[in-house]
Amino acid sequence: MSEKKKDNLFTALAKFQQECPAIHKGTKGYGYTYADLSQIFEVINPLLKKHGLGFTQPIQENAIKTIVFHLETGETIESVINIPEGGQLKGMNEFQTMGSAITYLRRYSISSILGLVTDLDNDAGGEQTKPSKKQQRKTLTSERFTKALDALKDGKTTADNIKAYDLTNEQAKQLTEFVNLMELNNTK
Repeated sequence: MSEKKKDNLFTALAKFQQECPAIHKGTKGYGYTYADLSQIFEVINPLLKKHGLGFTQPIQENAIKTIVFHLETGETIESVINIPEGGQLKGMNEFQTMGSAITYLRRYSISSILGLVTDLDNDAGGEQTKPSKKQQRKTLTSERFTKALDALKDGKTTADNIKAYDLTNEQAKQLTEFVNLMELNNTK
């Protein structure tokens, strides 16, 4: 179907998206939370019906096809995602792993095609793993940075201790200048 023939579908989809809230019920995963498939359906099904939309997600060979359709005109949009093979999940046989993959892909496929928000957006930030204590670095406020420079001047800390913090570019520049000035004064 040409794009022109999908005007009714896209209009209905836009109205659906304007009404659909973020769906985040807090099901816990591996360091993140998300809305599971039943929670998503609970929210979207009444809104899809209201706007004359429906969807189906048939499995075709090694892929899940998501089809959103306009009830009145039959206009459709589709997306396809391959089901990865050979994956294993701890404590699951291959059929359980496949079922888990299908559910996961259905959830993300329907969320993507409908433009839903169903989890906290931490994927890009890599927040699913907690940094070790060694990796957790703190920042210094301007006041604390000034106190750190005073402690350095008094010999109560070292420049390396101050560098262990996440310094702003300006703080790093000031620290370098301060250390250079101290070394210059010590050589006189």
